[in-house]
Amino acid sequence: MGTALSRSALYVPGDAPDKLRKALDRGADELIVDLEDAVLPANKPKARDIVWMWVDGLPATDVKVWVRINQHGPEREADVRALAGCEELAGFVAAKTEDAAELVALDALLTELGSAAKVVPLLESANAILNAREIALAPRVERLQVGEADLRADVGVTPGADERELLYARSHVVFASAAAGISPPIAPVSVEFRDLDAYRASTEAVARLGFVGRACIHPAQVAVANEVFTPTDEEVAKATALLERFAGGDAGVGVDADGRMVDEAVLRQARGVLARRR
Repeated sequence: MGTALSRSALYVPGDAPDKLRKALDRGADELIVDLEDAVLPANKPKARDIVWMWVDGLPATDVKVWVRINQHGPEREADVRALAGCEELAGFVAAKTEDAAELVALDALLTELGSAAKVVPLLESANAILNAREIALAPRVERLQVGEADLRADVGVTPGADERELLYARSHVVFASAAAGISPPIAPVSVEFRDLDAYRASTEAVARLGFVGRACIHPAQVAVANEVFTPTDEEVAKATALLERFAGGDAGVGVDADGRMVDEAVLRQARGVLARRR
């Protein structure tokens, strides 16, 4: 089935060596090492050096490592030039991406530097959300993410308990990703890390929308995200049996062991379950 989709991506400040040393042991499927909001402007050159040394010393690991780079401009270019040579990196999370043209320019820079790095655009404004499909089709894009703190400020949204005010933006990004044929998005961060029951409910809600994992700002959130986005043994067994039953069959409609209709859409959902198994 290929590489499993990531259930959790933990943000780690790029200028905090003590947190970086512990990051691989937090249980997250991915790490996003932050050179943007978590690092004061005066500390950014030092943070690049810290991240380079940390990545250069990484042991063999199944944890994918991304670096969140600054928004389009001189700081972003400095981030990329400093770290594009790190083959251990999965790629770069591009903060405050506004349009596909930015990513074309980023692709050209990475090509110049001989890097095969992937890119995850972070959509943090109304303009970015509305440009989501074009951004998803840009070079090197692995998946999309939404940065909701900046998005809420840009739009003037004040979410209630069920966060329905964010439904349009979230669903739009899920649909744009599917339309572009890229990996499904992981859900935006939540600032809730003390009330883990509330965090679980929020995470289950975004899972129902089509997100396959969640970005985390605190290690306590990681275990919950991993559990929510891991299919149960029963779900995996049913999906496996379904795909085996219809393996090699002609496209069309069939009936499963319980007498329910099965077509290609049902089989695609089964493949999606197996892509999330661990």
